[in-house]
Amino acid sequence: MLARVHDLGGHRYATAGVADTRTRRARRPEDRFRIGSITKTFAATVVLHLVADGRLALEDTVERWLPGVVTGNGHDGTTITVRQLLDRTSGAFSHTADQPALSRQESHTPEELVAIAMAHPADFPAGEGWAYSNTNCVLAGMIVERVTGRPLADEIADRLARPLGLTGTSLPRGADPLLPEPHARHYTRLFSPDPDAPVYDVTELEPSPYGAAGGMISTAADLDGFFTALLGGHLLPPEQQREMFTVVPTEGWLPGAAYGLGVSRLTLPSGTEVWGMGGALFGSWSYVYGTREGTHLLAVNVNADWATGPWADPVGIFTDLLEAEFGLGADGGTP
Repeated sequence: MLARVHDLGGHRYATAGVADTRTRRARRPEDRFRIGSITKTFAATVVLHLVADGRLALEDTVERWLPGVVTGNGHDGTTITVRQLLDRTSGAFSHTADQPALSRQESHTPEELVAIAMAHPADFPAGEGWAYSNTNCVLAGMIVERVTGRPLADEIADRLARPLGLTGTSLPRGADPLLPEPHARHYTRLFSPDPDAPVYDVTELEPSPYGAAGGMISTAADLDGFFTALLGGHLLPPEQQREMFTVVPTEGWLPGAAYGLGVSRLTLPSGTEVWGMGGALFGSWSYVYGTREGTHLLAVNVNADWATGPWADPVGIFTDLLEAEFGLGADGGTP
């Protein structure tokens, strides 16, 4: 595990375990790792930039920008809005729930991912529920590329990474499986609950099934810098900031969670509220949450996707960390 705490007194790092089980190298603050669904916050921020620029609207339908793409089995792009893609109320089936379909070929285009989703019934009519579907953000990324005529990776780099000096942050292009140095190895048990399940090294991972929904790479310091700027109101105009942080109830997701536009609010067991996002991918689980104004933040990554002891998975570890750092009576000390 690697953790970085930032508050008014500066920042601190702490680590536990190793980056590489073969060499026993310790984890380092500069290690890169796959951030999974924290990618959604970057993508949503780009969408809201385009809204602020007047190039699209949150109430635009998916059909307007991607005609004929979202249709069939109860999916209807004429009734789904950009807002509903970002707050997960579109009802679109999640393509990552069909692992057999994803396994039929080595790499996928975003269009192919959406086609996998369209082959299944919609979760519910648009606006009539909430579900954590990765297809939502794939569609949002496709809309960004249709509006701008540029790859989403370039928009993230030019609008967010370069202005903020996030030198360890990128969205891989296409099917590039490499994780840039320096990095920790990433280990998975393929989500098996068996404590004796074999462990696989998935440091090299083909990212195209995840893309705009979960394909990005970053560092603890970069995630700290991005969320500090976002929570502090330095990345979006006030109107788009209000839109992003207006939340809806979630169903069957993280305990105590509500969801905005690519960002979430967690209510900790103590009642304290923190804002940010989490991400889970094979071999890498991450959380970045902080106070609403962004002056106190915790970024943490585990280079595995299981936990032992009292925790069922890394979410339990992260919840305890957040409670220790932000809960009532916490003093903001070292992680």
